[in-house]
Amino acid sequence: MSKFTWFIVFVVLLVAGIIVYNKVLHPKEDAAPTAQTGAPKDISVSGFVVQPKNLENGILASGTLLANEEVELHADVSGKITELNLNEGSPVAKGTLLVKLFDADLQATLKKLNAQKETAEKTEQRLKQLLAINGVGQQEYDNARTQFDGIKADIEYTQAQISKAEIRAPFNGIVGLRNVSLGAYVSPTISIATLQQVDLLKVDFTVPEKYSSSVSKGNTLKFTVDGFAETFNAKVYAIEPRIDEATRTIKVRALAQNTKTKLFPGAFAKIDLGLKNIEGALMVPTQCIIPDARNKKVIVVKNGKADFRKVETGIRNESFIQITSGIEIGDTIVATALMYVKPNAGVKVAKVIE
Repeated sequence: MSKFTWFIVFVVLLVAGIIVYNKVLHPKEDAAPTAQTGAPKDISVSGFVVQPKNLENGILASGTLLANEEVELHADVSGKITELNLNEGSPVAKGTLLVKLFDADLQATLKKLNAQKETAEKTEQRLKQLLAINGVGQQEYDNARTQFDGIKADIEYTQAQISKAEIRAPFNGIVGLRNVSLGAYVSPTISIATLQQVDLLKVDFTVPEKYSSSVSKGNTLKFTVDGFAETFNAKVYAIEPRIDEATRTIKVRALAQNTKTKLFPGAFAKIDLGLKNIEGALMVPTQCIIPDARNKKVIVVKNGKADFRKVETGIRNESFIQITSGIEIGDTIVATALMYVKPNAGVKVAKVIE
């Protein structure tokens, strides 16, 4: 026999041997399915029993401290500084002259106009008396009156120009660091210094739009600032009347006393805004929530089976979240192994967490 014929015979005998081995010598492997191919075991999980709780309703937010009033000091006109009353870091009263620019030419013009005014006023009064006895014509008196009124208008204009050469404090505040020196030439674009009112501070922060109906004027809040161990108080006095379309938040502003000027504008504040407490709230651990593209779900153990339920959520704190619809008191919620539980799968609650 050729080598090819021997090879064919060998392959046939090998296949026949495998069949005999599987069918005759090991028939038990084709018997009834083992436990691995039988009904699946129940998945062991930890559960949470839903019970009503009193929920301390509050909002934790991040905010920024702002000066109650703040301005950058700029000159209205260009000129050389001839008087500089800026004591950096010192308080000033409203109306205090802080900066004066060169105005000698304007002062001379004003003096000249005042002299002309006296002459024009006397002329107007004399012609008025003559007009009463028909000593002059109406036209001559009207010209004198017009000249007198024109000089008064020039005086008011010159006084306005002189006031532009002065910078006065618009409110009580503290002067910041100045950027110019005495004798410097400044223009309206140059920032001379800042003036801030810091005995009161604004606290600006935002809250999610779902709280828009819960926050109102008069709400009190507490806040902390890095570097201070104490807690500070503030009161809401203004709310932006629109929701930001990009962030879906609403801007809130509160006012805090800062009489000892310990706090500085621009500081970061951690805010705790207390709202009305909710009685009988249904709270579940945050890890029980299964989010998807459109809804939120929880797994309720019902008759030993996994029941996936759509829920609506409310207030969240560090460990729990409020469920406003979808579950009832006494429901057992799956809290662990959520990735392994499928709808209607067998579930065994091995441990109940609190």
